[in-house]
Amino acid sequence: MGVRSVTQGEEWTVERFGRYTRTLSPGLNLIVPVIDRVGAKLSVMEQVLDVPSQEVITRDNAMVTADGVVFYQILNVARAAYEVADLRNAILNLTMTNIRTVMGSLDLDAVLSQRDVINSRLLSVVDEATQPWGVKVTRIEIKDIRPPADLVSSMARQMKAEREKRAVVLEAEGSRAAAILRAEGMKQAAVLEAEGRRDAAMRDAEARERLAQAEAEATRMLAGAIGEGGIQAANYYVAQKYLEALGRFATSPNQKTFILPMEASAALGSLAGIAELAQEALGRRTAETAAAPWGPRPDGQG
Repeated sequence: MGVRSVTQGEEWTVERFGRYTRTLSPGLNLIVPVIDRVGAKLSVMEQVLDVPSQEVITRDNAMVTADGVVFYQILNVARAAYEVADLRNAILNLTMTNIRTVMGSLDLDAVLSQRDVINSRLLSVVDEATQPWGVKVTRIEIKDIRPPADLVSSMARQMKAEREKRAVVLEAEGSRAAAILRAEGMKQAAVLEAEGRRDAAMRDAEARERLAQAEAEATRMLAGAIGEGGIQAANYYVAQKYLEALGRFATSPNQKTFILPMEASAALGSLAGIAELAQEALGRRTAETAAAPWGPRPDGQG
């Protein structure tokens, strides 16, 4: 009767004539028989307390169902045994009331999205309230939050509408970006086309200028030839152009029969002028050849 063996993880209180005197730690302990007796046997290990589901009204008047779990540990066995009656029930009710208080101060969106904030606030409040009982609350976790079915349906419709809104906005932004890109492309194309027309016009102008220079040079050379050769040179030039025109008419793929709207006498006159020029040139060459000396060359080779 005077020997007590306390298991590991537990601590017992000793009462003498109904009054607490000391605490028995794990191992072999001695007490005074008849005078002393064992009072409360409490576990000092960390324990888990399941919080049942309860309905909570949020700040925006939405009703949700929430449950949780509490982890606590007894640090002072005497206080836990004599400062509160039914420790587990006291911790359970304290946690449930604070769940309603904390979640009732938040909107529904905050309740559903800020579970870590709810856990930290609950832990702070409950741990402070249980300190006089010799208990340390180590963790409080909200396990599940269930809104009503109609509220879940409304939230689903809201989420769908929000996603459709985002899709419409993204589609509009894409259309705007595409229109801007098309406008930029058309602008650049117009600029490049204008630059191309400008370059082409400049090149055409340059080509016309060079052609005019060539025509002017040819005209000056023709005028000089006519001035040197007289009417025969003019007739030669006209006859040459006439023959070239006849050649182009003859080789045309679409016209094989044509009428000459010019007098034959003019053409013959031009041809006669050509013959006279040829005879005159041949006479000059003959005269030059006859006037050349035919004696022996100084070098003795001819």
